[in-house]
Parts: sequence; structure tokens; C-alpha cells
Amino acid sequence: MNKSKLGNLHSKIDIRCCVILIVGILLTNCFTFNTNPSNIVFSQGNPPVLDDKNERQIVSDEGQPYLGVNMRGYYTSMPQSREFKFLFPENYYETSFKTLSKANAIDHVRYRFYWESYVKSPVEFIKEIKQVAETADKYGLKVIYDNHQFHTSSWLNVARGTGFPAYLFDDPVLYKQGSGGAPKSTAAKTWWTNWWNGAVKSVNGTDGWKLQLDFLNKIVQTVDSHSSTLGYEILSEPQVHSEDQWAKIGKFNNYITQELRKSTNRTIVYSMNIPIDLKSSIGVNAENLAKMVPLNKENVVFKFSLYGIPSAGYQADKLDLFLNASRLAGVPLYIGEWNNVKRISTVNEEGKKIWEIAATQSDISQVDANSIVDEFKNIGIWGMAFWEWSFIVSDTPNFNLASVKFDNATGAGKILPTKYFQIVEKAYQEAYG
Repeated sequence: MNKSKLGNLHSKIDIRCCVILIVGILLTNCFTFNTNPSNIVFSQGNPPVLDDKNERQIVSDEGQPYLGVNMRGYYTSMPQSREFKFLFPENYYETSFKTLSKANAIDHVRYRFYWESYVKSPVEFIKEIKQVAETADKYGLKVIYDNHQFHTSSWLNVARGTGFPAYLFDDPVLYKQGSGGAPKSTAAKTWWTNWWNGAVKSVNGTDGWKLQLDFLNKIVQTVDSHSSTLGYEILSEPQVHSEDQWAKIGKFNNYITQELRKSTNRTIVYSMNIPIDLKSSIGVNAENLAKMVPLNKENVVFKFSLYGIPSAGYQADKLDLFLNASRLAGVPLYIGEWNNVKRISTVNEEGKKIWEIAATQSDISQVDANSIVDEFKNIGIWGMAFWEWSFIVSDTPNFNLASVKFDNATGAGKILPTKYFQIVEKAYQEAYG
């Protein structure tokens, strides 16, 4: 072989070696996992990018996470088992969405509604949901439709609860009306255990999971075509009463997600459980929380609530818990409710010690809000929503970003943002511009 041919052969071998080396490096990078949970964050649909420290950073369509507030409605939050005496101001949605849209940092609302409210007034309920979607379209805001529950149902907790419809409690022995819907209640524990076991039926024997799916599909059919629709939350803060229920919640979330995917490609949100007692016997840890994730994780996010400054103590431990659960589940985080409260210990009607919000002692300052939002920014999240914007006066003042002044002569209501609205707006703006 002459020198010319030998040189050509060496050149070809060198080129092939370089190609093999480059391919090998690329494959190695593809299958190298970051095991540091604090560095693992997620995007809203775009691939993650690397900064100069080679850490994964969140990327959204707008270059930042979704920033928003929670909102309640009228017919969509009306309980079945007690009177709803609150005045509803005219042009509530028009004025509210217009005000929110002018706050440059706010881009979405998490709109809560209740299943039992639909059962009570189905026509008015759907009409109001349509109005929400149409008004959000008009003002360029996004909406996450939150299937909410608080203390299970007004059937179990007549004074405070709203959630599941009364026909799912058709057993006067197990679920006596007014017997309590909070996690400490015996009736609530029994009902939620049966719910996760698929044993809750309607009066005609129809499966409860199927009934809830049918209800959620009505929401999807009503608002999915609107440009403002961002997504749907399956069930806010379900109760867990034993360690074997984590996987059962995962089965429920998977069933609802799989079925909803037949009619929507919007974001699907699944929620943290209650109670979040880090020392409880139900196994509140990242591994169990991760069991709640649906099998299909495409465009799925994990929602949790944080009502305190996560710099130390319980709130910091809670945030770490959700970060680890998010990493293990492989889904992004959405802080669907955030605020700052002070809790005090008290005794409930069953003689058990519980922690209740101290309304008069709870508040949030600009420093507090900035600290909370900055921490959320540091960990890299999909979005956040402050609790809340409502036409109903709250016993906890920082729980309402709006105030309503009614004219005694005409009965018309004027909606104005409170000082807390400016605090939240400024915190968002300073953190994200």
C-alpha cells in the first residue's frame, strides 16, 4: 500500500473515531440523571435548558412560571345543606378579570367549584362557568378549573363543608348528617376509605368514580374550546387515612386522567392530600406522595398548598417533602394555594387536639410575600396562585384580595382590590419582572 492510500485510510479511521466518540458522549448525556432533588425542575412543555452551572432551569412559553390567584364564584360554590346568604355583586367577573389583567405579573386564576353546587343548581352552575371562560378570554387570562372540596361535603359538615353531593352519603348510620367532614371525623374517615376502595355508590348504585368523571366531563365540554382554559384539577386535597390509600389515590388519578384525555389535551392537575402531618401513622413521605401520580404524566402537574414562610421548621420541611415527591414522580410542581397564616391549637367537637387558623393573628407583609415568592422561584416551579380573590368577606383579612362595597340605595356592589392585592402584585413583579 502506498503512502497516499495509507494516509487516506488513516483520515477515514480518524473521522469514524471522532463520530463514534461524539455519539458516545451524546448517549452518555442522554442517560445521565441528576440525583440532586434541588436541581430537578420542570418546564411547561418546552425542553429544559442548562445554565452556566449545568443546572436544569424552568422554561415556560413566556419564560416564567404561571403567576396567579384563586377565585371563587357564586352558584359554583353554593352548598346543598345550608343557606347561601351572601350578596353577589353585579359585573363580578367583568370587574375582577379586568382588574387582574391590569396587574402585569398575574396571568391566571385557579377557579374553584364544587360538585354539590352543580347538583344543587345545574343550569346556573354551567351558565356561570361559561361566563368565567368568556370573560377570561376577553381579558387574556388563563383559568385552571379546580374541583374543590373542603371538609368533604356540606352533608357531613353543615356549617363549613362543601364538596361532594349529598346522594353519595346515603347511609344514615355511617354518614349521619352533620357528623363531621374534617380528617379527624370518624364519618369522614369511613367515607374516604370507602371512596378509595370504590365502595361509594349513588342511590341507584352507580359507581362514585364514574359519577365524578361524568361531572368533570361536563366542565370539559363547557370550557375546553376556550383559549383561556389552562387546565383542570381532578380533586383538591383529598383525605388519606391509612398508608395503603396512597396507591389507591394513584389508581383514581390515573382513571380520571386517562378518561379525560379522551376529550382534552389541557393540563391536568392532581393534588396533595390532607392531612400533611409529617409524623403521622399514614406515612406522609415523598415515596408515598409519588404513588399518587397518574401513569400518563404528559402535561400533568402536582399541586400543593403552602400557608407560611418556608425558611425553616415545618414549612421548610413541607416544601422539601413536595420537592422530593415531585422528583420521584417526575412531574412539575404547582403551588395552587399560598399565603401566610398563624395557627393555634384547639380542641374540636370530638375532644381531639387540632390546629386552627388564628384569623386575627394572621397577616402577610410585603417582606413575607417577597420571601415566599423568591423561595418558589429558587426551587423552580410550574406556577403559583395566591389564596384568594372573593366577593365574601373573610375572617382572615389576608385571605381576600378584594373588597366589595354595596350601595344601600341600589344594592349594586363595587369591587376594589385590597392592600394585599398590591402586596401580591409587587411580590410577583419583583421576582419575575
